[in-house]
Amino acid sequence: MDAKQNELKIFIEEYLKKDNPDSYLIAVLHKAQELYGYLSKETMGFISETMNIPTANIWGVATFYHYFNLAPRGKYVISVCLGTACYVKGASEVMDALKDELKIKEGETTNDMMFTLQEARCLGACGLAPVIMINGKIHGDLNPKKVVEIIKSYRQTEK
Repeated sequence: MDAKQNELKIFIEEYLKKDNPDSYLIAVLHKAQELYGYLSKETMGFISETMNIPTANIWGVATFYHYFNLAPRGKYVISVCLGTACYVKGASEVMDALKDELKIKEGETTNDMMFTLQEARCLGACGLAPVIMINGKIHGDLNPKKVVEIIKSYRQTEK
């Protein structure tokens, strides 16, 4: 058992002492994601065994809530707003430019684990449309050329 798994086990055992331990599954999943960055099948299996909850139930909860990640994510998570204002102003072209530059599809992570690309319904910055958000920072008034330059700047800061 590695250190992270041991920490998760101790966390779970605290909840198993309480009434209705199954009701703490979401808290346990949050802790597992905090430790590992995502919820792997192995981690969900460990939680299943430790909490005596069927793996199918855990999988159902993990896939229902948008917050949980079932695959490793990159250092920079790029959310492309595809809400109405952004879409009308060219968000699909911005998304296509990102896919071409990163060589991944929506929901995927680059091989170097630097970027994860995802779509968002609305980022609440309609006046700056089209927009993307990278790790909580909004970038607006975009076009394909500008978004490629943003990606290059993130890559440059990593060198």
